[in-house]
Amino acid sequence: MKTITIDCDTGGERLDTFLASIIDGLTRSAAQRLIESGRVTLSDAPTRKNHRTSPGESYAVTLDDPEEMAAAPQDIPLDVVYEDSDVIVINKPRGMVVHPAPGHSDGTLVNALLSHCGDSLSGIGGVKRPGIVHRIDKDTSGLIIAAKNDRAHIALAGQLAARTLTREYDAIVRGALKTDRGTIDAPIGRHPQDRKRQAVTEKNSRPAVTHYEVVAVYSGYTHVRCRLETGRTHQIRVHMAHIGHPILGDAVYGRKKPELGLSSQCLHARKLKFLHPATNEPIQLESELPEYFKTVLGSMT
Repeated sequence: MKTITIDCDTGGERLDTFLASIIDGLTRSAAQRLIESGRVTLSDAPTRKNHRTSPGESYAVTLDDPEEMAAAPQDIPLDVVYEDSDVIVINKPRGMVVHPAPGHSDGTLVNALLSHCGDSLSGIGGVKRPGIVHRIDKDTSGLIIAAKNDRAHIALAGQLAARTLTREYDAIVRGALKTDRGTIDAPIGRHPQDRKRQAVTEKNSRPAVTHYEVVAVYSGYTHVRCRLETGRTHQIRVHMAHIGHPILGDAVYGRKKPELGLSSQCLHARKLKFLHPATNEPIQLESELPEYFKTVLGSMT
């Protein structure tokens, strides 16, 4: 078991609901069981499940150690852009989850990689994330790199940390930007009211930098190209919404209803540039815009 400390910055919410919203994979019923068993305390005293939270409270929550279930190989077709004995780069389709998670136990990129690569994937990410160096959202399409051995994984992770692994994305955003290019330098952390979202915030956040340039302007929309300097969760989606130009189809950070036929974000990871972990030679890979992206552009011309 392990004990974690959770600080509360909102008030009036039932404790079981609050815990379920902030602890990944914890259901409300599971939160109730933790409370009833005395494993949630406030000022060293047990709490009740119908306790209402108050700002400034700090809860100690004792959780069972998670039992990691190894992902199973699945024969799922992959669009392999590059592959050698150290790395593999996949052009991930929109709608595919990268690794197993609650609600997505199979059908993920990891399941497909295990079938394609066999045992030749780095073990650093654990049994649920073998080979995974970085992630892209389920509904984001495009290039993602995986490591086939631990040495390659460590080298690529180092490039990510040093900001030398270049990742570029194409997106369609709402509205017309004031400048043709710019930089969004704004820290990102959990949303203060909605723990399942991210937000630009100074509290419990990490630095986040996105560079953008305009590709084309349409009536009510703009095709932009973004380069990540950092890699925070939902970074481009959060940053573009922060400057008033949410990504088309993004129901989490933009309009809640489908727009131009899209019910998920129009965001594509188009370019990867990195140093090969074994040879140190530069490798640059690009992916064409997928059909859904082209269809949207065609509808705006």
